[in-house]
Amino acid sequence: MEISELGEFGLISHLTKDIKPNNASTLMGVGDDCAVMHYPDKEVLVTTDMLMEGVHFDLTYIDLQHLGYKSAMVNISDIFAMNGTPRQLVVSIALSRRFKVEDLEQFYSGLRMACDKWGVDIVGGDTTSSLTGLAISITCIGEASAQEIAYRSGAHDTDLICVSGDLGAAYMGLQLLEREKRVYYEQVREAQKANNKAALQELAHFQPDFAGKEYIIGRQIMPEARGDIIKRLREMNIHPTSMMDISDGLSSELLHICERSGCGCRIFEKNIPIDYQTAVMAEELNMNVTTCALNGGEDYELLFTVSIGDYDKIEQMEGVRLIGHVTDKSLGKYLVTRDGQEMELTAQGWNPLKK
Repeated sequence: MEISELGEFGLISHLTKDIKPNNASTLMGVGDDCAVMHYPDKEVLVTTDMLMEGVHFDLTYIDLQHLGYKSAMVNISDIFAMNGTPRQLVVSIALSRRFKVEDLEQFYSGLRMACDKWGVDIVGGDTTSSLTGLAISITCIGEASAQEIAYRSGAHDTDLICVSGDLGAAYMGLQLLEREKRVYYEQVREAQKANNKAALQELAHFQPDFAGKEYIIGRQIMPEARGDIIKRLREMNIHPTSMMDISDGLSSELLHICERSGCGCRIFEKNIPIDYQTAVMAEELNMNVTTCALNGGEDYELLFTVSIGDYDKIEQMEGVRLIGHVTDKSLGKYLVTRDGQEMELTAQGWNPLKK
């Protein structure tokens, strides 16, 4: 169905007609000039992200359902990174005429799948036309008590540095997707150059080689916000002194915490958690797996610091790895390699505005 058949308000109604609020703080969701939310005894957390076609995603290898899921999760992750609870989501989309109603249904299917997982209400947004491809802007609203919020600025000397999950997998998944995309287009160009119509028809059914790499592909196209880690920290009465989610790479995020907290750090290469598929893919591409884990980004794992008094509790937490400790600012910010050398940490992660 052409979107023009429904128009802007018809499309919004079509995509949101059966969305029902689940949170008591949602007084009015979709259907009025503004969403109405009530937070009498909590601090309100607000985060927003823009995702641009050709910059943040490539529709050659991510379908719209997965894109919807990822778009929601990267925002929900920011609320968890403040030790908060996500409650509402506002979704704005600019799209060109190449998209149909069914495409948007797929996008909203993924969006709602992510929201349903964490009990988040979709409460509004906007749609408009675009001449330059698909653009997505999502705002997530959450809550936390004042004493629960974990800022980037709370790390102290002797605090322990921890990460959830494993690192570098999403970046390796991206490298694999890009490699298979290049293989496909090279074969298309060769077939076109040879005017080989049979080969072109066969390429219409091209299947990339992802055997044994399913985990790293999933980490790239379907990331998970780590609300499970936040829940466990609360159950074990551990309050992070500082926290971020790892969207731009471990080194970049750790340097942000050090800058805001006025401290230094030591992290140990041997303690950085890396999945087997990540290591295999890095070796296949002749890349240093530690560099990928430090600078890859899009893992959406949690990087956080805790008091040294929580050492025994952290050691008991499944899915959390102690990778180093906070130091005085005068001692600098370093990675200690497997052979005991100290290398200064530099921010080489994702920076969309860097030349």
